[in-house]
Amino acid sequence: MRHIFQKGQDPTKPTLLLLHGTGGNELDLLPLAGMVDDEANVLSVRGNVLENGMPRFFRRLAEGVFDEEDLIFRTKELNEFLDEAAEKYSFSRDNIMAIGYSNGANIAASLLFHYQTALKGAILHHPMVPRRGVELPDLKGTSVFIAAGTNDPICSPSESEELRLLLEKANADVTLHWENRGHQLTEGEVHAASLWYSSLK
Repeated sequence: MRHIFQKGQDPTKPTLLLLHGTGGNELDLLPLAGMVDDEANVLSVRGNVLENGMPRFFRRLAEGVFDEEDLIFRTKELNEFLDEAAEKYSFSRDNIMAIGYSNGANIAASLLFHYQTALKGAILHHPMVPRRGVELPDLKGTSVFIAAGTNDPICSPSESEELRLLLEKANADVTLHWENRGHQLTEGEVHAASLWYSSLK
């Protein structure tokens, strides 16, 4: 997968896995990584799927309707890429914190839904529920921050609440942060995510 790796100053910190939104690329979220933790490794990945020329992490059938088969395949592909990257760049595979926006947040949530040890934690900006009717692995010890907009036209408040409940039911420690905004990534939610991250033990 096309990506950028930046070695951090502190090897004990999590490696920040950056996952862009539809039409973005591996450069988009680099400023966020600096705001969250400027001493951590950064692994920023570009999605392997193109929709009308726009990079994404998995296909969709329509707005808000995921191609479930492709989602499962691409989640496995990303999980295997993380195994390879950890070996190649010598960072701890057990200490990855995803930071995803929109489509990137959805694939990060899908990693949590499918693989117990894929991520140590995740900052999800405007995620949706990746799949319904599946049993999640035990996510005890996994910390998740969800940033949601009360007026988000793509991801309704009820969807954000549903995702929180599903993750909590799987024993994840979830914080749901609301902004009185739409689907855009706001300075307020990035600031809240960075405060949340610094409070983690």
